[in-house]
Amino acid sequence: MNAKRKLLLLIALALSLLLIMHRSQIKKNLEKIDYCRDQEKEEPQLSDWFNPKKRPDVITTTNWLAPVIWEGTYNRPVLEKYYKRLNITIGLAIICVPGKFSNQSLTEFIQSANKHFMFGYNVIFYILLDGFSTMPSIVLGPLRTFKLFLLVKSGIEKDFYFTYMTNLFNYIISHIQYEVNFLFVMNADQIFKDDFGVETLGKSVAQLSAWWYFKDGDTFPYERRSKSAAFIPFEEGDFYYHSAIFGGTVEEVLNLIEEYQKGVIQDIENQLSSIYEHHLNKYLFIKKPTKLLSPEYNWDPSFRTPPQIKCVKIAWQSKNI
Repeated sequence: MNAKRKLLLLIALALSLLLIMHRSQIKKNLEKIDYCRDQEKEEPQLSDWFNPKKRPDVITTTNWLAPVIWEGTYNRPVLEKYYKRLNITIGLAIICVPGKFSNQSLTEFIQSANKHFMFGYNVIFYILLDGFSTMPSIVLGPLRTFKLFLLVKSGIEKDFYFTYMTNLFNYIISHIQYEVNFLFVMNADQIFKDDFGVETLGKSVAQLSAWWYFKDGDTFPYERRSKSAAFIPFEEGDFYYHSAIFGGTVEEVLNLIEEYQKGVIQDIENQLSSIYEHHLNKYLFIKKPTKLLSPEYNWDPSFRTPPQIKCVKIAWQSKNI
């Protein structure tokens, strides 16, 4: 345990040093983006493209005034006109969980994303695998490309998400931050069914869980052990977020990963273990997301579809769980 703890502390120290070293570069990149935006038409106000009154049947605005994106609430052409002028690039890092991942699921995910994810924009798919021999053949349309990264094992080999996030953090620092304006992290066990467009872009974008949106908050499966870094007390919390989708600016994704790493290390020191989704929910409870995606953006088709779900953007593949 002492050796593992030392290794984890070294990993945390290395991540912190990398973040400090490159934070100034990230700031410069953001300043460049802001400068470009200043030279273009002013960014649309929320009221220019978002109308919460169009969906009185659901929650469309949080108590911290973040929009919840449902079908019918947004005017995508207004945003298209703005983002097209900026010539943005969106990254999509794909999580292939061992035991659930297969070449078929990855192929289906990428094929559907090629058709529906940010159509008409520059997109880079980032695929992290423990061996390139498992990579299926991929054919992409215009403005789309992919990059393969080797998944190097961490000090906690049984915790896949810790390994994945540690690797993703390093690749963001060394490569991804220089290539994209926004970055999404998504699980491969889902299929795009309809357009996932620029209405989803924001500083910090969280996905509402289809399994828990229509249930009482007291039943949310938060981490309830008080000694855990992911702890959320009963009668607290806003929503339950699904770990299958998270996105935002590069800096925000780095912040999430950094806090997640710290939480895992703290839990291990207290002889605890909590899943990635619990840490994600704790992070978003403390640092509220600036945009929420409704369950339409990640619906489980094995459920009876209620009338509130007007258009399924992504279907979760329960058969792979």
